[in-house]
Amino acid sequence: MKRILALDVGDKRTGVAVSDELGITAQGVETIQTRGLERDAARVAQLAGEYGTERILIGLPRKLDFSEGAQAEHSRAFGDKLAEMGFSVRYEDERLTTAMAQRALLEGDASRKRRRQVVDKIAAVLILQGFLDAGGWPEEDKEDAAMDGEMERDDIVELYDEDDNLVRFEHVMTIEYEGENYVLLAPLDEDEEGDEVIILRIEEQDGEEVYATLEDDDLINAVFSRYLEIVEEEDEDEN
Repeated sequence: MKRILALDVGDKRTGVAVSDELGITAQGVETIQTRGLERDAARVAQLAGEYGTERILIGLPRKLDFSEGAQAEHSRAFGDKLAEMGFSVRYEDERLTTAMAQRALLEGDASRKRRRQVVDKIAAVLILQGFLDAGGWPEEDKEDAAMDGEMERDDIVELYDEDDNLVRFEHVMTIEYEGENYVLLAPLDEDEEGDEVIILRIEEQDGEEVYATLEDDDLINAVFSRYLEIVEEEDEDEN
């Protein structure tokens, strides 16, 4: 099994991680200081050669409403360049990974300077480890993935419950209601009720978008009612 090289592409730095030969664990490699697309891509190519792989996984920083901004375009441009160089490129949703890396470093009492030096590399490790835990890079999917360079599912959200268990949800819809944005998620767990939907508010915290739990039942019902109205409107348009 070939290794996978993972990138957390940023404006100033790009974190690099690599999988082990069995595709089980991810380890940090280095942080590339940005010197331009050509030079950065050349360094990635050099590292890929050292680890004997043409598989590149790039974190795609979608917003919590699943839209893509300027940073996602930057990541895709990096991926396009590597694809032109002959690499097989895939993208992995990296919502909140930088915040998770910062939190891990803070909990480890790392200095501010040390955090700046390694946060991108740790973010790359988190991106790659999540990808490996979800099944990695199956051999039979290699050709199709190389052709489209897209994530297998870009509508999946992974959250931790109160017992620190990872729970997977399908993104149903993002709704604007009274000037704020809310997301509706449906559990993918077979043990959950099939028609259950949870509603969370999208907020900004320390420069990162986060999901906030709603405690107001009236607000939850109002947002859900708006969701039903939108569904009904879409059904009428189709008919």
